[in-house]
Amino acid sequence: MADEAKAKGNAAFSAGRFEEAAGHFGDAIALAPDNHVLYSNRSAAYASLGRYKEALADAEKTVALRPDWAKGYSRLGAARLGLVDAPGAVEAYEKGLALEPSNAALKDGLAQARLALPRARPPSGGDAIGKVFQGPDLWSKIAADPTTRAYLDQPDFTQMLREVQRNPGTLNNYLSDPRMVQVLSLLLNIRIQNQNSNEASEPAPSPSQSTPPPPSPRQQQKQPETTSREPEPEPVEMTDDEKQRKEKKVAAQKEKEAGNAAYKKKDFETAIQHYTKAMELDDEDISYLTNRAAVYLEMGQYDECIKDCDAAVERGRELRADFKMISRALTRKGTALANLAKTSKDYDVAIETFQKALTEHRNPDTLKRLNDAERAKKELEQQEYYDPKIADEEREKGNEFFKQQKYPEAVKHYTEALRRNPKDPKVYSNRAACYTKLGAMPEGLKDAEKCIELDPAFSKGYTRKGAIQFFMKEYDKAMETYQEGLKHDPSNQELLDGVKRCIQQINKANRGELTPDELKERQGKAMQDPEIQNILTDPVMRQVLIDLQENPRSSQEHLKNPGVKQKIQKLVSAGIVQMK
Repeated sequence: MADEAKAKGNAAFSAGRFEEAAGHFGDAIALAPDNHVLYSNRSAAYASLGRYKEALADAEKTVALRPDWAKGYSRLGAARLGLVDAPGAVEAYEKGLALEPSNAALKDGLAQARLALPRARPPSGGDAIGKVFQGPDLWSKIAADPTTRAYLDQPDFTQMLREVQRNPGTLNNYLSDPRMVQVLSLLLNIRIQNQNSNEASEPAPSPSQSTPPPPSPRQQQKQPETTSREPEPEPVEMTDDEKQRKEKKVAAQKEKEAGNAAYKKKDFETAIQHYTKAMELDDEDISYLTNRAAVYLEMGQYDECIKDCDAAVERGRELRADFKMISRALTRKGTALANLAKTSKDYDVAIETFQKALTEHRNPDTLKRLNDAERAKKELEQQEYYDPKIADEEREKGNEFFKQQKYPEAVKHYTEALRRNPKDPKVYSNRAACYTKLGAMPEGLKDAEKCIELDPAFSKGYTRKGAIQFFMKEYDKAMETYQEGLKHDPSNQELLDGVKRCIQQINKANRGELTPDELKERQGKAMQDPEIQNILTDPVMRQVLIDLQENPRSSQEHLKNPGVKQKIQKLVSAGIVQMK
């Protein structure tokens, strides 16, 4: 178990995920608390995060467990150098070299530590480091470096800097401020990694503050041309098995890339070979399985695709793989099942698989595929249920109940008729009549519109729709519906009578024969109509209405415009405008 946690830590460290690596090494330490390599590796992870106090503690534990191991002193030196303890770092590196004189990492670390040593031997303690702030070229150094230049525009920082100049012993009070640490690293000619950033970046200058003058060329010459590198931890300790596993993973990734290239070229057989080889090299990455499943899907080998997807889900659960990867495998399986359902007519298992995929990760593509499968299932059910003969029988039953004024029973049979034959406009017309008798005007209007959509020449559709609109006191809309029906059947008496009734109601408004309650009701209904709202907010129509009010004779001129005339008629029908 400790080896497994260590291997995960090594993999995370190699990928640059140092926080995760430290966690895995911690798990391994809990299982093997006397293993010096684990403390060494976690020290490296902490140092990479800039958490040098924790790195120092682990390095000291490493040396305590294995005092004759040179790498432990390398970790100790790196941690001390990160904590700006250059003398302590030098001591650690020298002890390591005494054990292993040819160790290149120790030599490099010792060189960095010696560069970080103060030029003079100041007294120990906070005053020693603080005295570097008393140099004559302090301000020019800070101004010349792009990573610290903007700090001089910040009053609180310049105040801290002056305080340290006056009393070097106060430096420790300000080391929690990353700006002070950055300046200190500049003055000591080393780069100290900040916990809050991966690398130094130029801070944004404050716009309200002035920038100090640039340093003179002579001052610039005093700046060191290069700075010492940040102490970098050595690679974590790896066993031969771990090295072999890593090499296999690299080889597997190359096989995957080759498979991807073949897939793009539609060379599916070659792609399958590469993905299969990748799986043999590394069974801890389910993307090889899902990729091969995608190839089988393209080839129409749905059973093979489903097998790979099931294997990917099972292996992914064991590895605690990313939910997105599990969802991808389930989505591909669902797609294969949906394709099979075109012949098997069993969409339920595909729908269930898509739903499982969405519980893992809600992906828009998966949701679309689910909707397509559900729609296909519904269409299939309608096709299987389709029977015009039974539909006619149900319509006749509905007609009998309608004659008996048993409208709910009639609706039931008309609905069943539509399930058997959803393309019959007569049934929609009949059910619309039932809804009208029941006072369900919105449902009746919807059926009447569907009737007209299925058969635009069927007069009954227009009479049903016009009647419903008339009952809803939308007289202008009802008249438009009747007139549209007369285009298909000019002599239809029911449509002609409908137009007359609408004209009578509209003229009542023109003549001012509406009661105050009727007028208020009609106006309230009209103001909810988007078309009426658009007319009233139209700047041209607003001017027309003003002209009609101030100069009624101008109405004849405006009414010559067919568009204006139609809009005014709508306002008159709605009770908004009265023409006298």
